[in-house]
Amino acid sequence: MSQLDHLDRPPQSLWDRILAEPDRAPEYIALAAAERFGPAAAEWARAEGAGRKPEKLAKTAVRKHVRLARLEGAALGAGGIITAAPDLVSLVWIQSRMVFYVAAALGHDPRDPMRPAELLVLYDLYESRDDARAALDGVGKRLAQAAAEKALRGSDRTALHLRLAKYLAKRLSRHYAGRLIPLIGAPIAAVQNGGATKALGRTALDYYARP
Repeated sequence: MSQLDHLDRPPQSLWDRILAEPDRAPEYIALAAAERFGPAAAEWARAEGAGRKPEKLAKTAVRKHVRLARLEGAALGAGGIITAAPDLVSLVWIQSRMVFYVAAALGHDPRDPMRPAELLVLYDLYESRDDARAALDGVGKRLAQAAAEKALRGSDRTALHLRLAKYLAKRLSRHYAGRLIPLIGAPIAAVQNGGATKALGRTALDYYARP
């Protein structure tokens, strides 16, 4: 089985950070994804790229991640608002890995510090890589503070998840418009996840195919 066929869920340390500061969730995910997936994507491209066309390898990465996104949606999509935030965060986690693997397949170093900035640009959260990188640098300085957030221990986790789900759905509206209206079953979530991931995959293929 290819390493692309399985993906661990976002680590608890990432959850602690984004629940402490939901408005910074995309930036935290981008930084964590760069750390987790950059080296792995580089090794995958080296091992799998021999004798294969870069475009075909990149499309394979997109196809595999679309499948993972559908499976993730089917698993979490039936839980209503309780699983809305985990579903969205897990979906962005899957999509983030896809972008790093597409970049690697098309000859871009996935360990480059601009890769997480480009991820945020692909989501239309920033207009330029430089703006996104500056935002990431500012967020990075607060990681230790966010990770040590004590208020989470006595807070209403359901309320936090609802706040996060609403925020992500709004901020990433180009990909998830109407996602919370309503979350009525696994099939709907699976289709939405797959479609959003495929759309982002096409955007990443175009972006990294440029000279």
